[in-house]
Amino acid sequence: MSVRMPRARRARLSLFTAGTASLALLATACGGSGSGSSSAPEDFSYLSVTENTTVRTALTTLSKGACGTANDALPLKVETVPQASLDQKLQLLAGQNALPVQFAAGNAPALTQQLATSGQVADLEKKLRELGVLDQLEPAAISTIKALYGGKLEVLPYEYNIEGIFYNEKVFAENGLKVPGTWDELVSAAAKLEAEGVQPFSASGQQGWPLTRLISGYLYRSLGPDALQKVADGKAKLTDPAYVKAAEEVAALGEKGYFGKGVGSIDYDTAMNQFLTGKAAMLYMGSWALANISDDQQNKVGAENIGFMPFPAVSGGKGSVDQYPSNVGLGITLGARSFDEKTGDWVSCIARNYGSTALKDHGSISGFKVNTEVKDANEVTTQVRDTISTSKQNVLWFEALFGTKATTVSQTNAASLVNGSMSPQQFMRTVQDALAAQ
Repeated sequence: MSVRMPRARRARLSLFTAGTASLALLATACGGSGSGSSSAPEDFSYLSVTENTTVRTALTTLSKGACGTANDALPLKVETVPQASLDQKLQLLAGQNALPVQFAAGNAPALTQQLATSGQVADLEKKLRELGVLDQLEPAAISTIKALYGGKLEVLPYEYNIEGIFYNEKVFAENGLKVPGTWDELVSAAAKLEAEGVQPFSASGQQGWPLTRLISGYLYRSLGPDALQKVADGKAKLTDPAYVKAAEEVAALGEKGYFGKGVGSIDYDTAMNQFLTGKAAMLYMGSWALANISDDQQNKVGAENIGFMPFPAVSGGKGSVDQYPSNVGLGITLGARSFDEKTGDWVSCIARNYGSTALKDHGSISGFKVNTEVKDANEVTTQVRDTISTSKQNVLWFEALFGTKATTVSQTNAASLVNGSMSPQQFMRTVQDALAAQ
C-alpha cells in the first residue's frame, strides 16, 4: 500500500473519484500555474488517510524530538480522511486554493499530476536541491517516483516498498509445505491448507487492490516486466487471451474458497488482522506491513514465525521472481503556495531524520536514507531490506499506469471477480473500456 500506501497504507486500498467533470472543475478553479496567492502557513498542516497510521505517527515522533525546533516555529497539525474519500477531498481543497502544507497525494498518480499541472504541487526536486537534502533520498526511491509521475519528483518517499507474499512459517511447517517457487506450487499449497481447514489467503476485497495485485503479479511473471506498459502504450489490451488468463487464475482462487468467506466485505485492517492472528496462512502485501508485523499488540503469530517470499514464477513465463513490484506507498507531497522558509526547515529535518525514525520506532522502510545505525526489529525486516538492496529490476502494479477512472473500476470490481459474480472476461473488458474512455 502503501500504498501505503499505498502508502501506503500503502500507498494500498479502495479509491474514490469524482470523475472527469470534477477534474475539469479543479483545473478551472485553479486557473493554471501561478494562480492564487501564497500566504505564510500558520502550522505544518498534514492531511493523511485514516488507514495509514505509520507516517503521521513518525512525524509526531519527529515533532517532539529531532524536528522540535521546526515544530516550535510551525506546529504539526494532522487531519485524516478515509482513503476512499481522499480524491474528492483533494479536488475540493484544490478548487478553493486551500490545500494543506503537506498532504497524501491522489490515489492514482494521474490526480497528483493534475494538481501539479495546475500549480498546486511544489517542485520537490528543485526545493530539495535548494535545501541541500536531495541526497537524503535513496536513488531507487527517486527512480520509482519518477517512473510513476511522468519523470518528475512529485511526492516524498515516506515509504519504499516491495511487494510479495508474507506467510506463516509455523503453519507451513505444520502442514509439510515448502516455499512455493511456481504458481502451480502456490495453488497446490493453498489446496492442501484448505483441505486441512486453514484459510490459505487473507485479502481485502473491499479495497480491491490486494486482489488486482495478484493479477499483475501473474502478468509480470507470465508475459514479462513490460506487460502493463504495453497496455498503456496501446500495444496490447487487457482483453487479449494472455491477459485474461491472469484474471482467470486469480478468479479460480476465489472459486475454490481460498480467500475465505465474504472477501468482498473484508477491509484492509480486517485482512491484516486475519493474517496476524493466524486465521490465514498467507497475505499478499507490501513491505509497509512490517510495521504491523513488528507490533506485538497486533501480531499474535509472532514476527519470528513470519517469512516473505516473492510472487512465484509462472512456468514457461518471460518474467523472473527477482522482479519485485515496488512503490512509495500513498505518495505524500507539499503544496506550492505554502512552501516557505519554515516549511523548508521541516522538510530538511524530515529528509535527514525520517528514515532512521521510521525504521527504529515502527519497523517501517522508507525511501529516505538511514543516517544512524538501527537494528532491525526482526528477521523478516532484515530479509525484506536485503531483498530491496539486491533487487536488480522492479516493476509496478496493476493500476499504476491507469488513470483515476480505470483505477476505480478495477478495484471496485475486484471482489466480483473472485466471488464469481463477474467473469474474468467481463472484468478485463470493463477495465479495458474504462482505459479507452480516458
